[in-house]
Amino acid sequence: MNKIHVYCMPGLAASSAIFERIQLPADTFEIHLLEWKIPLQKESLISYAKRMAADVKHDEAVLIGVSFGGVLVQEMAAFLKLRKLIIISSVKTLHEIPLHMKIAKSTKAYKLIPTSLLQNIEMLNKFSFGAAIQQRLKLYEKFLSVRNKTYLEWAIEQMLLWNREVPDKEVIHIHGDADDVFPIKNIRNCITVKGGTHIMILTKYRWLNDYLPKIILNQYP
Repeated sequence: MNKIHVYCMPGLAASSAIFERIQLPADTFEIHLLEWKIPLQKESLISYAKRMAADVKHDEAVLIGVSFGGVLVQEMAAFLKLRKLIIISSVKTLHEIPLHMKIAKSTKAYKLIPTSLLQNIEMLNKFSFGAAIQQRLKLYEKFLSVRNKTYLEWAIEQMLLWNREVPDKEVIHIHGDADDVFPIKNIRNCITVKGGTHIMILTKYRWLNDYLPKIILNQYP
């Protein structure tokens, strides 16, 4: 049997290491990990998505995107012939983006975000206090590996300025009911994961390993 090729796109600034716990049956699926590229000068999201789509080498592949990666794969889909399009901890339209992000967009406050902090998480870790903060920073240090200033400024702007009005009917949306970045109250038509936070790709990997094959093979629910 020909294997089903599954391409995985990480979230904003994250490396493909966030998928390290995702394991699909090897006799049926083959996982391919995508990585962020540095955007070209003044590159649009659509142009960037076309460049990224060139890394998907198989027709009828499954394309999975997490958070801002979920936004990107929805744009990549226009250039690909996919078997399934799945987003995790993401949004399908601008209407699912929370109010504070919309305010940041309208006031252009996002331009004031100190991306230099994300560029030097190790330094933040040295000066942070409290076990919970240090634990979170260690996670960021491990998984947020794209520290390029051009990329960070571009990605934050593209996320906030994304203007899709109508959801792609083909999108399968998996979302945690405890997501603090994209609250579930704003999300429509999704598969809800109880206790899933915005980083459930790391914390709910058992659920994903159990159900992703069923979702891909049309065996869910």
